[in-house]
Amino acid sequence: MTTATPAPQLTFLNPEGLYDPRTNGYSHLAIVDGPARLVHVAGQGGEDAQGTLSPDFGQQVRQALANLETALRAAGAGPRDVARLTVLIVDHSQERLQVFGRALTALWDGAPMPACTLIPVPRLALDGMLFEIEATAVLAPST
Repeated sequence: MTTATPAPQLTFLNPEGLYDPRTNGYSHLAIVDGPARLVHVAGQGGEDAQGTLSPDFGQQVRQALANLETALRAAGAGPRDVARLTVLIVDHSQERLQVFGRALTALWDGAPMPACTLIPVPRLALDGMLFEIEATAVLAPST
């Protein structure tokens, strides 16, 4: 007789004493309790399936988030399973942060936001690439 493995519990916290990061699209802590299967999604840029890259920052963000969703679905995960994000932005500015924050908030649709680190960079892998996002998702172990 086998016993079902309990699903991991993913909790997001924004402790008192730290500023509220939700308007910038992230939580300070992502805590995983219990056995888990981790899914590491490589950096997703703003190129479409044909490799076309829009010169528009907002469009690259939207496409990169769509690419992230596609990658997560392939592993049986979704945005709400993501514990941590790393974001790279070329020529980072407050305006670009707001564009990214709005898009991420829309994707999470009111759910707690994952932990996130944003790193301003001078360049990414492809000419014209302005945005890249990678993720770690937490799922119940495969049976």
